[in-house]
Amino acid sequence: MAKWASRSAIILIAGLGIHAGCDARELDPAKTYLPATRFSIIDVVPPAPVQGDARYDADREIFLKTRGLQNSDRWRLATRDVSERPADLLQDFSGPAGLNLTPQNAPRLTALLVTAAADTARVNNEAKNYFRRQRPFKIDAGPICQPAAEVSDSYDYPSGHTTRGWTWASLLAQLLPGRASQILARGRAYGESRIVCGVHNASAVEAGRLSASATLTVMQRSPRFQADMAAALRELDRLKRQAAANSIIGTPGDQIIPSIFTPQNHPERVGR
Repeated sequence: MAKWASRSAIILIAGLGIHAGCDARELDPAKTYLPATRFSIIDVVPPAPVQGDARYDADREIFLKTRGLQNSDRWRLATRDVSERPADLLQDFSGPAGLNLTPQNAPRLTALLVTAAADTARVNNEAKNYFRRQRPFKIDAGPICQPAAEVSDSYDYPSGHTTRGWTWASLLAQLLPGRASQILARGRAYGESRIVCGVHNASAVEAGRLSASATLTVMQRSPRFQADMAAALRELDRLKRQAAANSIIGTPGDQIIPSIFTPQNHPERVGR
């Protein structure tokens, strides 16, 4: 195990500069937590909304009303959340986790999260390519928080960013149950950033969370997954002991980000 962990950490850290959308198994092609039996997410998520569907109309309304968030603090967070780089995601979750997390001080945790996210992304892409739903800014005009060229050649439903963020949040919450509320709230906010950004519909974000949760459930019995979870837990326990010794448990960035759908942030009030 120690030999594998050392090799995995070297491969992982060497590859952290890869493109954000790259499949993590380019770092280690043999790694996957999913069983050999076929699992189809198309049987799990609801069909993508179509014209005449109430969800379709709700998506359009939410997209248009959340354009009023442009240049707000929430818009700036959504812009920052465009990044899917492991180092950036670890920084995003450090506050909620109450620990300073980096690929260098948590290589086993990082390897676990990257590999699990590659699995949930691959499953999620099956639904994306099946439903082929257009992104919201291709249906209605409005500003978005990242260059359209970066997302125009892929589909809306379910949201891949949301799937990744919810994968990370779910596993971190399992490993750090005392910080689960903060971690899961940050994972929810990471997905909602795609609505604020204007590059995913609200229904796609909901489906992305479901897609991630379903795929994570399927991988739980994998011996490789269980071994990597145990290794990540030992690593986090070490980091907690070190932080406690230095009296730095908890960070200023651990405040819970309110949902854009709470009363004070509800799309109906955006721009008022």
